[in-house]
Amino acid sequence: MDIIIKPIVSEKMTILGEKLNRYGFIVNKGANKIQIKKAVEDLYNVQVSSVNTMRYGGKAKSRFTKTGVISGRTAAYKKAMITLAEGEQIDFYSNI
Repeated sequence: MDIIIKPIVSEKMTILGEKLNRYGFIVNKGANKIQIKKAVEDLYNVQVSSVNTMRYGGKAKSRFTKTGVISGRTAAYKKAMITLAEGEQIDFYSNI
């Protein structure tokens, strides 16, 4: 089971990373906090202090087109906020 799907790279998450040493990841819906902590520590070689998780349900979306109204849903996902130990840091841009 692949635990970490992708990191969240946004303006807000960059500010949180710089100020509070917190990073966000989209993770597998079935993963628990212990599995997420181990996956981040193995992948980035850092020490994780705490893990907070949030589950987001999909939203109903609709748009108007020439052929009529198209309705659908966005995907549901689980987000994990990782707080690293003092002095640790993750650089997402190192391999660009």
